[in-house]
Amino acid sequence: MELTSSVEPFRVGGVTYANEVLMWDSNSGKLSDFTCHFSFSIDAPSPYITNDGIAFFLAPIGFQIPLNSIGGYLGLFNTTTKYSPSNRIISVEFDTYNNSEWDPNQTHVGININSIRSVVSTPWNASFHIKDTADVLITYNSTTKNLSFSASTGGVAGQHTLKSWKFNSSLDDKETNENSSRKIKIVVAIAILVIVLLIGTFLAYVIMRQRKKVNKRAKAINLTSINDDFEMGTGPRRFSYQDLASATNDFSQDRKLGEGGFGAVYKGYLADVDMLIAVKKFSKGSKQGKKEYTAEVKIISQLRHRNLVQLIGWCHERSEFLLVYEFMSNGSLDSHLFGKRSPFPWHIRYRTTLGLASAILYLHEEWEQCVLHRDIKSCNIMLDSSFNVKLGDFGLVKLIDHELGRIITGLAGTFGYLAPEYISTRKASKESDVFSFGELYGKGRLHSGVDERVRKDFDEKQAECLLIVGMWCSHPNSNLRPSIRLAIHVLKFEATMPNLPAKMPMPVYRVPTPLVNSREPSISYSSIEAGR
Repeated sequence: MELTSSVEPFRVGGVTYANEVLMWDSNSGKLSDFTCHFSFSIDAPSPYITNDGIAFFLAPIGFQIPLNSIGGYLGLFNTTTKYSPSNRIISVEFDTYNNSEWDPNQTHVGININSIRSVVSTPWNASFHIKDTADVLITYNSTTKNLSFSASTGGVAGQHTLKSWKFNSSLDDKETNENSSRKIKIVVAIAILVIVLLIGTFLAYVIMRQRKKVNKRAKAINLTSINDDFEMGTGPRRFSYQDLASATNDFSQDRKLGEGGFGAVYKGYLADVDMLIAVKKFSKGSKQGKKEYTAEVKIISQLRHRNLVQLIGWCHERSEFLLVYEFMSNGSLDSHLFGKRSPFPWHIRYRTTLGLASAILYLHEEWEQCVLHRDIKSCNIMLDSSFNVKLGDFGLVKLIDHELGRIITGLAGTFGYLAPEYISTRKASKESDVFSFGELYGKGRLHSGVDERVRKDFDEKQAECLLIVGMWCSHPNSNLRPSIRLAIHVLKFEATMPNLPAKMPMPVYRVPTPLVNSREPSISYSSIEAGR
């Protein structure tokens, strides 16, 4: 590396090590032991006419060659700074020209501290070594400095060439080793962390996959057990999805009879048995819908009563859940009470009331367990071709022992038909079912006083009895409501009608504040509807 030119005089050049060199550890107070080994050559026009020299120096960070530092200043000082006490420069100079103001009487190698004047020197006849390669070894201890070379020429041109340069610091080695050790530790820590994350992710994936398999297997076992239960003996049968899709014209909109909270009902026709059917298709992916499906399949298939909708079959394929019922040609009760259908006569209305009460009596007292329907309303009451009443939609049913009066459940049903104590305590009971029955008949749900469409042909005594029983069953105080059996006796005029107050009392209930850690199930409105 040429620091000065061999043809142009009054030049200065230098090379500086770009990075900081640690010469002193301020934390430990240790000084650096360093070694600097370099070689250079000086080329002058004549052995007797030499230029000024070259120097190795240590300087503070940010040091730059000052102006007017040519000649004997060696690119380190100028006339202003040559003796300044503020200098922070240590140099080893190879001086090839005698400057009488500060140099010894001969060319020399000297050590300079903060000044152009050497504090110690030894003679060196540079004229004998023109173009020769000089090999230099320097050892030193000091504070942190920049590590540099510089060279300069005066009125005579000369070429100063740096041929090699090696530097080694004990603190640098230590720091390098520490940094390397620290980097290795960081890399190892990151590698371990990545491996742990990969293992954790893999385990989580395996666990989730296993859970899905277990859940899928459990579902399959559950559905298989349903199949096994129902395929024993007589009763509902299993249908294929393709059979039901064909029967309903692929569940087309023109076959839809109605739609509820958990699915839709379609009209279908089974050609092999020449039968009209109603297919209830639960919403795909609905957990609550699957619960309703399971409840209906397991319970209604075991119930046998002339006033309950008959379950013909079931299907669970392609992640779909379907129930097949007998078709009710006269639709639901609400379509006659509130729709555009022609009103049916009074005697059928009264017979409908007795049929519904008979169905509730069977559920509450005559089956092996007490069945709480929890969703008695006009749209769940169906009418066949002869206007015989059939209670349907058993998706919210709960089974309790006959000796057990109430059961705590999530709130379910339809507002307007829910007993006030059921709303406040979430305890379903026979009395809450009776309340729904009373609401249907006691507050104009069947007729306002008497439906104006049948006022010309009705039984006044039956109308009075029906209204009183309806009000009685919907009494705000559940303890003052009749059992469904007693209500039937009154409707058949086999028992005396009650004396009810002219104005029913307003119900007052204290809603309990749930405890923070209570394990009691929370109220769920997922199956609450506002309807008829």
